Amino acid sequence: MKVLLLGKDGQVGWELQRSLAPLGQLLALNARSTVHCGDLGNLPGLAETVRGYAPDVIVNAAAYTAVDRAESEREQAFRINADAVGVLARAAAECGALLVHYSSDYVFPGQGSRPWREDDAVGPLNVYGASKLAGEQAIQAAGCRYLIFRTCWVYAARGNNFARTMLRLAAERDSLGVIDDQYGAPTGAELIADITAHAVIATCRNPALAGLYHLAAAGETSWCGYARYVLEQATALGVPLQAGAGQVKPLTTDAYPTPARRPGNSRLDTHELQKAFALTLPDWRLGVARMLTEIHEKGRL
Repeated sequence: MKVLLLGKDGQVGWELQRSLAPLGQLLALNARSTVHCGDLGNLPGLAETVRGYAPDVIVNAAAYTAVDRAESEREQAFRINADAVGVLARAAAECGALLVHYSSDYVFPGQGSRPWREDDAVGPLNVYGASKLAGEQAIQAAGCRYLIFRTCWVYAARGNNFARTMLRLAAERDSLGVIDDQYGAPTGAELIADITAHAVIATCRNPALAGLYHLAAAGETSWCGYARYVLEQATALGVPLQAGAGQVKPLTTDAYPTPARRPGNSRLDTHELQKAFALTLPDWRLGVARMLTEIHEKGRL
């Protein structure tokens, strides 16, 4: 099996390099790759890469993810998250490849408290969400075989993330204010990558499994609850902090205005994914605790 991976250096892409390697011949690219084009801003180059490599599977882990900046960079967000995705989808259809793509809970309007199902009505609140939805639609219109995974609140041990930000601030301040009316499930890049590899193998064996799925860790929390859990775990690991979990104060979204509107409800119903691929998704706390232990042992906390 020949696998083409785009966005190899991102949070999910880095883990995909590990999880996809056993599947066969893996060509992993980033925007700076030279022999083959991995730049989603170069639409002709992307199409040529797919034609030249002729992969069996294309995994697109590259994206425009600057949610607030997208409000003023709409053209760039749509070029990366929609136009480039459409190019990949049409190229996948031409060569018969399975296309794997990652989308977001931001395609939904963000109200209520029930976890979103795959067939719920969409309605993005911001430009980023609209661009991700346009990417989904481009794939579905191209006629290729695909796996689209909508996910939420992605983190990884590598690079910057919400947990590291909270730890840095808690080391500097004696109290923190964190949003407490937005809900979701922190979902590890490692989990996403492992499920991707599992789903690719299963879908190659049974093409009827192709489609759109929600992929997130089990359980739910608010950003405030997430922060408190991170500080609790850090304290247990012996990390010196000025502010502990008890010093994290809840804020409303209105108290922290941003250029892009954020959804209050980022919960995703993962029943279809679990049923289709015989999976049981772990609670979000397990992955976060593991990530914190890993970066602590490496001296990065």
